[in-house]
Amino acid sequence: MPRAESSATSKPRSASFTPATHRRGSNVHDRHALTARIAGLGTCLPDKILTNKDFERMVDTSDEWIVSRTGIRERHVVSEGESVATIAVEAGKRAMADAGVEPEEIELLVLATATVEQPIPATSAIIQPALGIKNATCFDIAAACSGFLYAMHVARQFIITGEVKTAMVIGAETLSRYTDYTDRATCILFGDGAGAAVLQAAPAGEGILRSALHTDGTYADFIQMPGGGSKYPPNVKEHIDARLPFIKMRGNETFKVAVRSITEVCQEVLAGAGVAADKVDLFIPHQANLRIIAAVGERLGLPPEKTYLNLEHVGNTSSASIPLAMREAIDRGVLKRGDLVLLAAFGGGLTWAATLLKW
Repeated sequence: MPRAESSATSKPRSASFTPATHRRGSNVHDRHALTARIAGLGTCLPDKILTNKDFERMVDTSDEWIVSRTGIRERHVVSEGESVATIAVEAGKRAMADAGVEPEEIELLVLATATVEQPIPATSAIIQPALGIKNATCFDIAAACSGFLYAMHVARQFIITGEVKTAMVIGAETLSRYTDYTDRATCILFGDGAGAAVLQAAPAGEGILRSALHTDGTYADFIQMPGGGSKYPPNVKEHIDARLPFIKMRGNETFKVAVRSITEVCQEVLAGAGVAADKVDLFIPHQANLRIIAAVGERLGLPPEKTYLNLEHVGNTSSASIPLAMREAIDRGVLKRGDLVLLAAFGGGLTWAATLLKW
């Protein structure tokens, strides 16, 4: 039983970064007397674990090398018979139980994943029957590691406009199925997992206070999976031989853009909410890389003790990262009711997002 928790054709380009001038932070936050709050959180981690010692037998690497560059020691991966759908369903059921809601009350499901169950239909539709949410409109969002925050933002709009009263958001990934285990630069990073949140209406000033989303497609080849789509179809031997159906990253360049963009979007939501950084009780970033997280925290002026980390034992789980960390922080007594929490993520697209909420 899974646990509850927690480029091929591109040309080199500089990682210089100009932030988008159009801000989606949104006057919409200030026009409504309602917002959305997280009423319940549920997570799922597969039982199987890959440690850094396992990777020492697979590629030219070492535990010391991996830890020093990423902070990761182990990660969970799905076994035969498990998939992104199975772990998403488990997380969703646990979220409903935590919120004390019945499946029939869920009117909307927004599922964020980069590792779909199959191209058609949407993974959210596939898991609807198993969750029992027969009254829910279901659709997927593809925003990579920023997906959970994108999905929460979208679900919140449905709630504050009165379209729905209760929504579910899920971030779920089986990155191990798209990882090239001969590429030591990427295979050490990724783990599988799922996290789900039930959102309900709340008075303005509670729950989600502010959020912002951004995209810059000029950096699309920094983090990508080139094969498997219409450009490089999966049924072509040459594409498989070129390892195109696997995750590719331009790590050094991505690092520079990630630090800057995460810092700026966090500053954006704090300024939009009229909150100083020193008022934040807990910072929960996407768990991608310890060095990125440390650099962002330093630029925001947040002391290390205010930053929650769990990538050491889960790795980079993409869209599942933030709900996994939140659930673990709650269970460990680190995240408490009334806390001011800053969430931030960065991923392929490139996409980046931040959310400020009162827990």
